[in-house]
Amino acid sequence: MLSVPHTVRILLHADSVDLRKSFDGLSGIVSQAFPQEELLSGHLFLFLNRRRDRIKILYWNVDGLAIWYYRLEAGSFQVPLRPSSDAPIELRSAQLAMLLGGIDLGNAQQRKRYRRTEKNRVNPGKTT
Repeated sequence: MLSVPHTVRILLHADSVDLRKSFDGLSGIVSQAFPQEELLSGHLFLFLNRRRDRIKILYWNVDGLAIWYYRLEAGSFQVPLRPSSDAPIELRSAQLAMLLGGIDLGNAQQRKRYRRTEKNRVNPGKTT
């Protein structure tokens, strides 16, 4: 199982990318496609080629940029649908593991789970 800290965001670039690009080319795509995100934040930025059989993950690793590259010998990665045309696709670590494992995220259903919101957040300083 892939373990990614909950503070790390996983952002998938929805459009296909020429994966001959390396650090500088992918860094440029990050700054254009994810303007609100800092490249050196430690977040994972995912890029797929047109055939969806290769993936590159660009991330900051303590003192420099690192690229993780994966090529499938058969099959392709199934890209989840994005909520809107301008919104980036953000994945959870479990979804990334399923994507890399060949599971179709469109057909996978997650059971209802607790999600912390402002409405149900407890104020520790307030007594009732």
